[in-house]
Amino acid sequence: MTAERLVVIGGDAAGMSAASRARRLKGPDELSIVAFERGNFTSYSACGIPYWVGGDVAGPDELIARTPKEHRARDIDLRMRTEVTEIDVAGQRVRALDLGTGEAYWTGFDKLVIATGARPVRPALPGMDAPGVHGVQTLDDGQALLESLDRTPGSRRAVVVGAGYIGVEMAEAMLKHGFDVTVLNRGEQPMATLDPDMGRLVHDAMDGLGITTVNRAEVTAIRTGSDGRVRAVATGDASYPADVVVLGIGVEPETTLARAVGLPLGPHGGLLTDLSMRVVGHDNIWAGGDCVEVLDLVAGRTRHIALGTHANKHGQIIGSNVGGGYGTFPGVVGTAVSKVCDLEIARTGLREKDARAVGLRFVTATIESTGRAGYYPGARPMTVKMLAEYRTGRLLGVQIVGRDGAAKRVDIAAVALTAGMTVEQMTALDLGYAPPFSPVWDPVLVAARKAVTAVRRAGTAQGPPGRP
Repeated sequence: MTAERLVVIGGDAAGMSAASRARRLKGPDELSIVAFERGNFTSYSACGIPYWVGGDVAGPDELIARTPKEHRARDIDLRMRTEVTEIDVAGQRVRALDLGTGEAYWTGFDKLVIATGARPVRPALPGMDAPGVHGVQTLDDGQALLESLDRTPGSRRAVVVGAGYIGVEMAEAMLKHGFDVTVLNRGEQPMATLDPDMGRLVHDAMDGLGITTVNRAEVTAIRTGSDGRVRAVATGDASYPADVVVLGIGVEPETTLARAVGLPLGPHGGLLTDLSMRVVGHDNIWAGGDCVEVLDLVAGRTRHIALGTHANKHGQIIGSNVGGGYGTFPGVVGTAVSKVCDLEIARTGLREKDARAVGLRFVTATIESTGRAGYYPGARPMTVKMLAEYRTGRLLGVQIVGRDGAAKRVDIAAVALTAGMTVEQMTALDLGYAPPFSPVWDPVLVAARKAVTAVRRAGTAQGPPGRP
């Protein structure tokens, strides 16, 4: 019998997890695996780049989970610096370009995995490609930024464009390198993944750390000097001096190949798959990672979330299904954590505007507490905001900003959201307690108690709050 051929486009989390899992289930005599990666690295943590740049991680090798050599030792034909430029769905083949030699060739497949990831948002503005302007999507990007930082003399001023996860993490990294840091944010407050009232807490904390945050700032151009290198970032009404510019504007699904051949895409531009991660309408094509849209279990709609946690799960599920096993990915609740210096930021579920967008009525409850018993040394404040559905009390979302172990408390809420719990049910959760770890009433449960009261009061009031 001739072995089936699996072709994988993309050599990072989803793609190589799929390839590795499929290989564990089927040997090379049953399934040959060819994987294409256009970059220089495989199976690495892009999420760790800000911490490498900031000096918390020793070097790029620490971020690599498995090298090309290690993948090849597992009988995976991994072709580095090779970009897939075309998919022929009907002919079941892909066209690849060797970026080193310039050679182009076709490779057939019985099964195809698309794991092309996401591309950074890089607006087409004057000066955006000037020396000194850096993205932080790949390990090569991280190395280029570090070299740029080392070459920067004089006043050492950094401007970070964007105040999402990457933006605030890179602001911290620039601060650690001794730069004066300005963050330009076009939103109302930093961290648009939070409601503005919680984002304001992040803004205040960043100011306290010496990071200047400018909200409602729309970048119009990167200004350069006579040597062509960046000198300032211009907005509609101001100019901010810069020796280095870091882009943290976000990412979007890289689905150029998929779009070209008419594969189904969702409202956010990501590939649409079924629960098995199979591309809708195509029995022999799977997709996973940052190039797909996933079901939001709370909102009931698809969304695009670029996170390594999801990508690795997608890859495991795809590899199981390709290799003759079985697996499904039911969806997400939108959990994410980050930090800037010692400030921890977390969210899961829906923000207020998300709930309104899907027609949900809700109440909110915000509390301030501490991560340990108030009398225990080192207790630090945290703020927890909770959204609950009007009348039913179903938990809809939680946001946490604080210190001293604040962020990972969001996992309590993530489990409650996945289980469809009400805030009243949450108040009875049997959480761990000891003074060094938590007050008698954990802050998440304090917020749940307050949300229960808000639900009851709203049920007796005229006109429910949170009206869409």
